[in-house]
Amino acid sequence: MKLEQYLLEVEKFLKEYLENAHQDGYVLGLSGGVDSSLVAALTKNAVGKDKLMCIMMPIDSNPADVEDAVKLAKTLDLRYLVVDCSNSFHETVAELERQGVTLDALSKSNLKVRIRMTILYAYGQTHRSLVLGTDNMDERYTGYFTKYGDGAADLLPIVYLTKGEVVAAAKIKGVPDYLAERVPTAGLFEGQTDEVEMGVKYKDLDDFLLGKEIDSKVKERIEYLHRISEHKRAPIPTPIEYIRDYEK
Repeated sequence: MKLEQYLLEVEKFLKEYLENAHQDGYVLGLSGGVDSSLVAALTKNAVGKDKLMCIMMPIDSNPADVEDAVKLAKTLDLRYLVVDCSNSFHETVAELERQGVTLDALSKSNLKVRIRMTILYAYGQTHRSLVLGTDNMDERYTGYFTKYGDGAADLLPIVYLTKGEVVAAAKIKGVPDYLAERVPTAGLFEGQTDEVEMGVKYKDLDDFLLGKEIDSKVKERIEYLHRISEHKRAPIPTPIEYIRDYEK
C-alpha cells in the first residue's frame, strides 16, 4: 500500500473510532515536533477542526518550540491552547524536597512529561475528548517514551510508521519542511536530542524495523533497548486469579 493511501486509512480510522466511542472530539499535545504535527494534520482531516483541540504545555521549554507549535497551528488552522506547566513542575519538585525527597535528573524529565499528560486527560474528561498519542514505530519498539507520560493515550494513530515515513507523511499532509525535518527532540533539557539519548540513529532504527541489514553493534543496541523496555508495552502484571471457595 502506498503511503498516501495508508494515511487515508488512518484518517478513516480516526473518524470511525471517534464515532464508535461516542465522544465529542480529540485532544492532542502539540510540541512542534514532526510526530505531533502529523497527528494534528491527520486528525483535522479526519474529523474537522472543531473536534480537535491542540495544547502546548511548555515547562521551562525553549520558546522557539512553542513558537513553532503555534505557527503550525495557525498554518493548519487548528484550535489551540498554551498552558504553561512550569509552576506545577517546580512546586511539585519543591514539595518533595521539603519532604526530604530529591528527584534525579531522569525522574524530573519524566515528571514533566507526566504533568503534560495529566493536563491532556483533565481536558479530555471535561470536554468528552479522547487523548491522541504520537508514538511512532521506532519509539514504540525501543521504549523511547515515558511510561504513563507520552506513552499514555487512548489511541496511537502513527504507531505503524517509521520515523522516516512520519517525515514523508508530514510533508504529504502539509506540515512545513522546517518542522518535518527538524532534529527530533523532546525538549526536556537544553541540547537534548532523541538520537543521543537512545544511542541509535533513526535511519538505523528504520532499517532494522524494515528488515534491512545494519551494523551488528547497532543491532545489539536496538535489541537491548527493546528488551529493557518490555514492561512499558506489556499489560500491568497481576498475580494468579483468586478462586474463591464458597460453602455449599
